[in-house]
Amino acid sequence: MPSGHPDPPARPRTTPAGRLLRALGSWIRSAPGTYLWLTALFVTTVIVHQMSPAFEEEFLRQRSTNIHELSRNPVRVLITSAFWIDSGQWLPYAVLYTVFHAPAERRLGTPRWLAVAATAHVLATLVSEGILAWAIRHGHAPAAAANTLDVGVSYALAGVVAVLTYYVPRPWRPAYLFAVLVIYTVPLITDPTFTDIGHLTAALIGLGCYPLTRRGTEA
Repeated sequence: MPSGHPDPPARPRTTPAGRLLRALGSWIRSAPGTYLWLTALFVTTVIVHQMSPAFEEEFLRQRSTNIHELSRNPVRVLITSAFWIDSGQWLPYAVLYTVFHAPAERRLGTPRWLAVAATAHVLATLVSEGILAWAIRHGHAPAAAANTLDVGVSYALAGVVAVLTYYVPRPWRPAYLFAVLVIYTVPLITDPTFTDIGHLTAALIGLGCYPLTRRGTEA
């Protein structure tokens, strides 16, 4: 006997592509800072690709955290240098941000993740450029090195890679920490540059951010 109530509408079937898109959207929304930063890097990379090589080099040099620009406008270049990639290759950074930045932001929360990335970027820049200035002053590096091209996001990435150590399950944590230290120490032993100093400094800063992880939200 009919109940007099219409049957509920059938739910539309979800395709594998639809489920994948929803999962992708959920992942991106869980790390908004990471993917806003990546979007900005994509836009600036497209802009750089429209430039002639000579103009590109001078354009990026004015946004570099080299000694010359840091002495003129340190705040401006410390910010702007984090939004340009001198290699012109955006896709590798999309992978690295997804593998490291996104999980760190999900666990730490956006404010603490940003604090780690910004602290590593700023302090590692100041340390590495300070050592380079000392090397120039004492004749260990050419004076032209004060105006070198130095933009990018690798110091922030190194800090975030290191702070993720505290979220690796304990049986694997020592191995992960060892890998981080090897990756950022070996270049200093084999063929050291001031950027290698910056990378190791950033990784050590990330490890020093342990207090920020204690209240991080677990995924």
